Amino acid sequence: MREGALGGTEWRLSGAAFKGAALSDHDIRMVVLSTDNLDESIKFYSETLGMPLKFRDGGHFAALDGGSITLALATAVDHPMPGQVVVGIMTDDVDGAAQAVEANGGAIVKGPYDDAHERRAVVYDHKGNGLVFYRPLAR
Repeated sequence: MREGALGGTEWRLSGAAFKGAALSDHDIRMVVLSTDNLDESIKFYSETLGMPLKFRDGGHFAALDGGSITLALATAVDHPMPGQVVVGIMTDDVDGAAQAVEANGGAIVKGPYDDAHERRAVVYDHKGNGLVFYRPLAR
């Protein structure tokens, strides 16, 4: 059952009340898939599903336009957890998000750290699912 609207008003879902503006400081923006052949994978998703290429970083990473979520393709060189599907969550507090996961039964795999483009932390949730918290670095 849904009542209200976003933008600071109250929501009621199955009896639980939530404030729209306080739902989350995290924004799921990306799903990262593994590939051992970036060109082949780009071709598959762009030609089969019509997802345009947004960005490519050499032969190891590409981002495709999946609508509201970016579909990332990465080889073992740039994949945070090769062989797994990983959810990318943008947040202003990468360090705090990683610490919160660890404090609540998850584990930090790598980070937090700065790479060429963003601050990142790679973590497992309490059930072993892969997450990457990130925020773009100031230029």
